[in-house]
Amino acid sequence: MPKIGMEPLRRKALVDATLRAVGDHGSLTVSMSEIARHAGVSPALAHHYFGSKEQLVIETIRSLLRTLREDAVAGLRQAATPRDRISAVIRVNFQAHQFAPETVAAWLAFYTEAQRSEEVRRLLVVYARRLNSNLLSSLKRLCTPQEAAAIADGAAAMIDGLYLRQGLRSAPVSIESSIALTESYVDAQLAAVAGVAAADAGKRAPVIQPR
Repeated sequence: MPKIGMEPLRRKALVDATLRAVGDHGSLTVSMSEIARHAGVSPALAHHYFGSKEQLVIETIRSLLRTLREDAVAGLRQAATPRDRISAVIRVNFQAHQFAPETVAAWLAFYTEAQRSEEVRRLLVVYARRLNSNLLSSLKRLCTPQEAAAIADGAAAMIDGLYLRQGLRSAPVSIESSIALTESYVDAQLAAVAGVAAADAGKRAPVIQPR
């Protein structure tokens, strides 16, 4: 087994420390020195690896997105049907390590930072588009493209909204409750479009007159 060098380990430790520190503070006001202390390295070494706190924050967001993508790929690989794939996407976004209080707080801080940082905004747009795409690809196999787009937008909004609720901490929603709420929304929307489709088909059916 190849030996892992110290640089990748220290870089990961700094990324993990950034996530914890930003989550604990609830903002990006945390200093590079504090992050370095959490990671067990010197501030000089942290600057050596990342150049600035801004670049370390960018890499932390990228790390979160990579983890989400890897988890989504693994979950989708095990899903047998389009509806199972939708459930896999929903569950991935509410996994314990993604829904941990410090991770949620960090995501909220990153969204705030996106108001002034073009690079942070770009990364969060990548997340939003990827979530929408993962939902949309399966929903299109269950309803029309227009209906699929509307349901995907609604499900993504629910996921983001439940993250906001979790950030309040005074009124948290459990992982299973969050999954159940989002699943119920998707089921209700799919049932509604199926009902409309059935009604339309009935209207189009030819009327056979008795002899």
